[in-house]
Amino acid sequence: MTAPPALLTSDSGSVRTLTLNRPHRRNAVDRDLWGLLRQALSEASHDPAVRALVLTGAGGAFCSGADLTSGAADTRHPLDKVRDLNEVALLLHESPVPTVAKVDGAAVGAGWNLALGCDLVVATPESRFSQIFTRRGLSPDCGGSWLLPRLTGLQQAKRLALLAETIDAEEARSLNLVTWVVPADEIDAYVADLADRLAAGPPVALAQTKALLDEGTGRTLREALAAEARAQTANFASTDVTEAYAAFAEKREPRFTGRWFRQPPTEDPSCAKQ
Repeated sequence: MTAPPALLTSDSGSVRTLTLNRPHRRNAVDRDLWGLLRQALSEASHDPAVRALVLTGAGGAFCSGADLTSGAADTRHPLDKVRDLNEVALLLHESPVPTVAKVDGAAVGAGWNLALGCDLVVATPESRFSQIFTRRGLSPDCGGSWLLPRLTGLQQAKRLALLAETIDAEEARSLNLVTWVVPADEIDAYVADLADRLAAGPPVALAQTKALLDEGTGRTLREALAAEARAQTANFASTDVTEAYAAFAEKREPRFTGRWFRQPPTEDPSCAKQ
């Protein structure tokens, strides 16, 4: 029998959902799945038809981290193995597309950091989270050392990383590590509505906004203002600004496309013959 794919991809309108599909390992990510994630995230970032991305897991877990049991078959140097994680973390962080983590069940180690790498996190009350690394004699990876202090503050980040405690969804929300906690029987509809709203937004402005916020903590005010000016210039080069004003005047919802304001001129047939 052919093994089921380790990563499922489905589209609903302009929303793409990536589902980690190794439920027998609580969706732990092995070398092959890291490669599939890298390819899928790259494709989603470059596909103009994709306007929002949902990352989730199958079978009652989000992701239990990197699959350490597959190490015997992977004889690469540890630095090469970690490079797989790094590439995925960067693609997720730098994606111009808004991203949502839908968490139901365990999100542990690199799996939790994959969720934290998304722009928004929706979890069920049954979800559990742990920076489990020190229990395995390891330190955080997949961007955890960068994400945790920025989201929850340095002291709480140290608590979570040093003690490797397991916390529930409500505590994670109180620490700014989960955006919403939604009952399990409502999370699918909740995330679908959220992703549709993101997908209906102006793609250029959303991408610029993501980048400004993600990069803002490392900038001075002067640098942030200069970056905002560059972003607004890019926004005004989109037809979405004109569409937003027109929709307001006509009392209707805007239809954003992200198209460049200036379209290439139509070729003059008489010139083509010369």
